[in-house]
Amino acid sequence: MTCTEFLSKLTDYFDGEIDPSLLAEVKAHLGTCHHCEVVVDTTRKTIDVYRGAASYEFPEELANRLRAAVMERCRATGKLPDIKVKGSEKPAGQC
Repeated sequence: MTCTEFLSKLTDYFDGEIDPSLLAEVKAHLGTCHHCEVVVDTTRKTIDVYRGAASYEFPEELANRLRAAVMERCRATGKLPDIKVKGSEKPAGQC
């Protein structure tokens, strides 16, 4: 298994949704590749930090401005999800 192949399976690895035979390959790769071991360790620590963090509710005005900025970026790239802005009947990407 190459580092690129390993990285393509990283999400499945952390989600516990990796095929058992592939898991053996991933573990073997981790045993021989310090770089990928560092990636796994850092990712695991990052996940742990975010799991332990308290959630924060943005004020509605800030949440709407942030959502609008994200939607503008999505429009610019042509990738517009169908989500609604709080307090509006229209999807965020529509005026």
